[in-house]
Amino acid sequence: MMDWNDGGMSGWGWFGMSLGMLLITVLLVIGGVLIFRALDRSTTHLAPPTSPTAPGPTPPEQLLAERFARGEIDDQDYRKRLAALRESAHP
Repeated sequence: MMDWNDGGMSGWGWFGMSLGMLLITVLLVIGGVLIFRALDRSTTHLAPPTSPTAPGPTPPEQLLAERFARGEIDDQDYRKRLAALRESAHP
């Protein structure tokens, strides 16, 4: 039986093995980062942070004014809806 290079690896064998180890290391690091980010996201972002000075929900009149400013409703429709909102707020 004939042994090539006395049973050792050639230069291409070392190259292939080094490339494989590098690929495995990169995949392990990427997998670890993805797992860490997934776990971090699920624990730190369960509820949005609230501060005592944060404004409450937007009043309906302000939403109506924003729709009017964007051109979604015309002047006549804006005035009619605004009057209906004010009537329902103060019966």
